[in-house]
Amino acid sequence: MLRESEEPILQATALVHEVYLKLIDVQNVALDGKAHFYAICAQMMRRILVDAARKRASSRHGGGLGRIHLDDVALLNLSQPNDKQLIALNDALVALAQGDPRKARVVELRYFGGLSVEDTATVLRVSVGTVTRDWRLARGWLLLQIRGADGSGASGPAPATSH
Repeated sequence: MLRESEEPILQATALVHEVYLKLIDVQNVALDGKAHFYAICAQMMRRILVDAARKRASSRHGGGLGRIHLDDVALLNLSQPNDKQLIALNDALVALAQGDPRKARVVELRYFGGLSVEDTATVLRVSVGTVTRDWRLARGWLLLQIRGADGSGASGPAPATSH
């Protein structure tokens, strides 16, 4: 939420409140410790932020999201993300998860959950080096995927799974 622009999609307290409300509605989920809890929260935050972005985008401009140009935006280092950027990132992340679920989880935990490399490694039960490599490869692949969807670069299959 620190990276949000002057008009954030949701205030940090509202996001935490939404996650809490979703958590208390969840039934029959066995949490496997603190790491699993953080992973679930990161996934819920992603869904809430993307849903809010889609809702705002559909209510403005007749729902026409248009295309973003990543030459103007550093992927996963967004100082002022907007709805279009968040939706484009989510769509690319969905595609990444189909080919390499672990790399997609690394992005979800680091970007949406705000976890450090070390905490992400703990959640995923992999080494810090694995998270670092996955983070680097996933960022590059997501950039290519989003550029490919825009017609300004090539998209391709998700990076090979290294586990």
